[in-house]
Amino acid sequence: MRKQVKLYTETVLESFYDSLRNKSYRYLHVPHSKVFYVRAALEKRTGIRYSLEEIETAMVAEGWKDG
Repeated sequence: MRKQVKLYTETVLESFYDSLRNKSYRYLHVPHSKVFYVRAALEKRTGIRYSLEEIETAMVAEGWKDG
């Protein structure tokens, strides 16, 4: 079984299209849109820009389930 590729870069869309071009999208993980919304809300409130990975990890730790 291949390891899942997670897109946590700031250039998610570009990385997604690269994976389509290279046909490596089968195990691709793009963060849920809620992760982006939570990050934007936290940044607006605190002024700190957390990474997508940090936000998703915190959301999962708080009980959020993707899908």
